[in-house]
Amino acid sequence: MRTLTALSAIYLVSASAFGVAITLQRNPETAKAIWPAIRGGASATNEAVIKPASDKLVAWDKQFFDYVDPPRQIARAKPAVKVARAPAPHKSAPPVVVARASPPPVATPALRPAIPEPPAKVAEAPKSAPPLTLAPEAQTPATQAPQVAQAQTARPDLSMPGPAELTRVMLRLKDNLTSEMLSNFELFLYVSKAENGPWAQRMYVFHKQAGGNLALLYDWPVSTGRELVEYAPNGQRAPSFTPHGYYELDPDRMYRHHVSGQWQQPMPYAMFFNWERNGLQTGLAIHGATAEDVALLGHRASAGCVRIAPENAALLFNLIKTQYRGLAPRFAYDRRTASMSNDGLLMHDAEGKLQLAEGYKVLVFIENYGGDNVVAAVF
Repeated sequence: MRTLTALSAIYLVSASAFGVAITLQRNPETAKAIWPAIRGGASATNEAVIKPASDKLVAWDKQFFDYVDPPRQIARAKPAVKVARAPAPHKSAPPVVVARASPPPVATPALRPAIPEPPAKVAEAPKSAPPLTLAPEAQTPATQAPQVAQAQTARPDLSMPGPAELTRVMLRLKDNLTSEMLSNFELFLYVSKAENGPWAQRMYVFHKQAGGNLALLYDWPVSTGRELVEYAPNGQRAPSFTPHGYYELDPDRMYRHHVSGQWQQPMPYAMFFNWERNGLQTGLAIHGATAEDVALLGHRASAGCVRIAPENAALLFNLIKTQYRGLAPRFAYDRRTASMSNDGLLMHDAEGKLQLAEGYKVLVFIENYGGDNVVAAVF
């Protein structure tokens, strides 16, 4: 109650002072005349009324809060009595362990003498089939003999057909040649694009002898198309098929160094087919394998071309360029489809005479036949 009385007194004095201040502000002349008296009265009021009232207010607030929440005395902890500790016993150093030398091992006698292992047997290399004997006029020049031997023995892991199989290959090729083909071509490349069989993925190179007989010059493993529809590196959707049929070589597209624009792969010793389809020359060719493609020979692995070993490609390229240039038959041409025949149909004039053109007297025959002997399989 006393606190409220003191606060009321302070409020009344402050309000009165505030009212006097406003009045003096509005009447500057009056304020100037009575300012000394006001200053003295304010000082006396502060000393006699406001300051004692404030002191009393602080004292009453302290008494009130001490009554509500009296101060608590905190007991001080007594100082701990120090207990003298006994000195720690002296620790003796651990004993040093001295390693004793173990006695040398005593060799125990063997119960039975060791049996020597027999020496490992070294597997003998399989004997290759004897080469097919060629007629004297079919022999290549002496300067080419070392190259032929090197090409034939370059990859002994790919087995070569025996003489009986080679005879069957020659007979099958002749059965698929017309009399005009046999008469007007001099070198025949038979390619099996089959995936399985004794002839699968091989090329047989035959030279025509006098009298129309065929003699084998070379027998090489090849890689034909993967037989798929794929996307080439240039983003175009392209088939990787090797089409079967009869083909000539294009005399204007024989390149020692060439790179496929569609598949972006090197094609050394490229010999392109002279085959136009739908108004465009195709990109099918015989060429050498490169890099890791060499190890894939004997399997379907190309984008459609016929790959052979690089040394064999160089040998065949030089052989054709130097010895088989001349007039060769032209394949029939269909003007409606702007396509050249690849089924063996040759071009004739109105009188039935065979049409010839400058090129290479080389015929390529590709078929999907692996040489399986059906009659022998039955028995």
